[in-house]
Amino acid sequence: MTLQKQPNQFIKYSNLFFQMAVIIGFSAWGGNKLDSYFKNNTPVFTIILSLLGIAAALYIVLKDFIGKKK
Repeated sequence: MTLQKQPNQFIKYSNLFFQMAVIIGFSAWGGNKLDSYFKNNTPVFTIILSLLGIAAALYIVLKDFIGKKK
């Protein structure tokens, strides 16, 4: 009889944190690059892509939480 180890909760949640940080950071960086490329006075692309990054990160986290409960 083999015992399967449960993944450490700290590792699981820190992985989710890094996924969120990468998604939000990359989208904000991309928006900043687009704003500097188009020479916008207001950071329109940074705001839009940051909000889309936050929405994508929340979707991934919620999908993971809801999927685990089934």
